[in-house]
Amino acid sequence: MQDIEPVRLVLIGLGMATRPHLEAFTDPACGVTVAGVYNRSRAKAEAVAERYGHRIFDTLEEIADCPEVEAVIVTTPPDQRREIVEMMAQAGKHILMEKPVERTSAAALQLVESCERHGVKLGIVFQHRFRAGAQRLASLVADKALGEIGLVRVEVPWWRDQAYYDEPGRGSFARDGGGVLISQAIHTLDLMLSLTGPARSVQALCATTRLHDMETEDFATAGVRFENGAVGSIVATTATFPGASETITLDGTLGTATLGAARLQVAWRDGRTEETGELSGTGGGADHMAFPCDWHKALIADFAAAIRSNRPPCITGREALKVHALIDAMIRSSAEGAVAPVASIADAP
Repeated sequence: MQDIEPVRLVLIGLGMATRPHLEAFTDPACGVTVAGVYNRSRAKAEAVAERYGHRIFDTLEEIADCPEVEAVIVTTPPDQRREIVEMMAQAGKHILMEKPVERTSAAALQLVESCERHGVKLGIVFQHRFRAGAQRLASLVADKALGEIGLVRVEVPWWRDQAYYDEPGRGSFARDGGGVLISQAIHTLDLMLSLTGPARSVQALCATTRLHDMETEDFATAGVRFENGAVGSIVATTATFPGASETITLDGTLGTATLGAARLQVAWRDGRTEETGELSGTGGGADHMAFPCDWHKALIADFAAAIRSNRPPCITGREALKVHALIDAMIRSSAEGAVAPVASIADAP
């Protein structure tokens, strides 16, 4: 069997989200070769290049014009995405991008449509879907092993200290597009929707607690009605010291499954129990990068395989619009003090 040629890519943006990517690249199983890195700060680019031996690109135009570059991974803050995505899509470079897609659903939809128009693949980094426990739970749900899902419970009890929000732009609408929902809980909410299917409506409360001085919300809670008839609850915050792992619990007619961090525990109605995966950090505490890079390895490998086999990546940009629509509905419901419908992909703004 002939080996598949690795995909040559460039890493754009060298902030805190890049560590798991850089570590994942060292494993040939990812199916990629790093053609270089780019960052607005030359000093940071030089530090990464010295440590990992990667080439430094001086401009975005240089990346777009390089015929050897097939794809890019974008890890910049959300307010820096549009120019990058438009330029790379027009140049025919496939794009894997950190969440969120953009700061608003309207802007996110524009980026998705741009990539579709230029015929390039757009994947989004929702690595939680690649955890062993999450994949086992997805299999159980697909096989209806839990029976009919009646109740969905999501908790994201994370912690960020004030220094985190003191960074210029952090937790602002202008740079990030929001607070805990779009920056932290988005991972868990995306995973939830991949298991439950779409949400129909929400009734939410979003607020900033006295524990943080910031523009956007550090607390959000909502009651949810799903299209499949299930109901549920969401609680997400970065004000819970010292922080704990997020959980998703699905209560079905045949059993209850709880996914806590990377470990899945199932209690069957007939008395059996099951465990999959191991406990691991997920970035919910003071060290928000305290998690393994294995999930990134699997996601990057899927993206590379999607390019080589000309199929969509596991989590496309259009798929990611679903969680944006849910977050929008929660924010709108809180502001209006009323139940808010969750827009479908077709009519999302």
